Amino acid sequence: MTGTSRLLGGVYALGMNFAGLIRVLTVALVCAVVLVGTASTASATAPQWSGLDARAYDGPIPAPGGLLESVPLDPALTVAGAGEAYRILYATIDQHDRPAVSTAVVFTPKSPPPQEGWPVIAWAHGTVGLGDNCTPSAQPRSERDDEYLTHWLNQGYAVVGSDYAGLGTPGLMSYLNSVTTARGVVDSVIAAHQMDLPLSPKWAVVGQSQGGGAAVATARWATEFSAGTGLDYRGVVATGTPADVESIVKQAGPDMAVPPELGPVANAYTAYIVAALREARPDLDLNHILTPAGRAAADQAETLCVAELSAAVADMTVPGFFTEPLASIPGATEAVDAFMGIPADGYDRPIFLGVGLLDRDVPPSLTLRFNDRLTANGQDVTLKVYPDEDHSGTVLASLPDSTPFLAQQFR
Repeated sequence: MTGTSRLLGGVYALGMNFAGLIRVLTVALVCAVVLVGTASTASATAPQWSGLDARAYDGPIPAPGGLLESVPLDPALTVAGAGEAYRILYATIDQHDRPAVSTAVVFTPKSPPPQEGWPVIAWAHGTVGLGDNCTPSAQPRSERDDEYLTHWLNQGYAVVGSDYAGLGTPGLMSYLNSVTTARGVVDSVIAAHQMDLPLSPKWAVVGQSQGGGAAVATARWATEFSAGTGLDYRGVVATGTPADVESIVKQAGPDMAVPPELGPVANAYTAYIVAALREARPDLDLNHILTPAGRAAADQAETLCVAELSAAVADMTVPGFFTEPLASIPGATEAVDAFMGIPADGYDRPIFLGVGLLDRDVPPSLTLRFNDRLTANGQDVTLKVYPDEDHSGTVLASLPDSTPFLAQQFR
């Protein structure tokens, strides 16, 4: 644990002084995603497929990580620091352990590659929605994400950003599914290395909020999922990381306490979670414990992006989704653990966690507790705390710390 972590170890007590923190924790964990800075890319703007529309792909699927197609990315969708930009289609494995395809962007720096090639950063994006129109590689980047990715490009890293299987490809994106998302991110890096680009085998993963959870999950299984490919996984940077989501989702039900000040966005993220879990585990028959309004919201969640879904479910409440507790379904709590759980051990490379103390979307105490579990398990973790930053602000504020951290991992 770093000195910053020890000094702020009492933040748990501080957090408990916030009015209604337990209720806020409940919804924040249920949401566990970026509530700030993603809406600009999560609208119903017509997607731009850059000549690679894979929504109805039904061709052959090679082994995971196989590159199927690569095209230049529409210039309107690139970021300021990119020298070249591509959209790729690649093979992966979905939430049903079946062969699937996913898309991703590949950005290269403007600087010439070193002799070994550009080191690679895999970018794990935050919440945009489950519908194909929400696909990140088919929409412009937010100003914050453009600046963030440009920073890494200017440092000499190539960037590979998976859309996750089901966004712009057949099937439903398995929202907050730790293992499936990790597979998709790793496979995107494997696929990018099959392009005619000078890429180093060394790579790391970075992510924010939902993407922070995805990045940490990727870190846990990166070496295993890339075995035999020649890749060399080096470490992870995660900010606003929603750890232990499953412990709160398991409390879902008609008596769940939710602070009204969180507004309709809480309903939207509840709908995304229900929709994803319902699709991944049909054996649970989640519809059995959903109200008619809850079922309708989950149906809408399969196609609407964040802004549109928030508007559509604005008059709902989170308890209004359910007729009975989720835990009343036999095997449901175990299924949620398997679906959303992020391990606190088994990491073979260093971990960087950035926490903004003004974060009201993923409360700081969550990441601090996760850090404590990692440390107790002997994991190599660096914790940095930013007292004056909120959820979104921590992304850029962390760069003075995460930049040298990541550079060290590539040496």
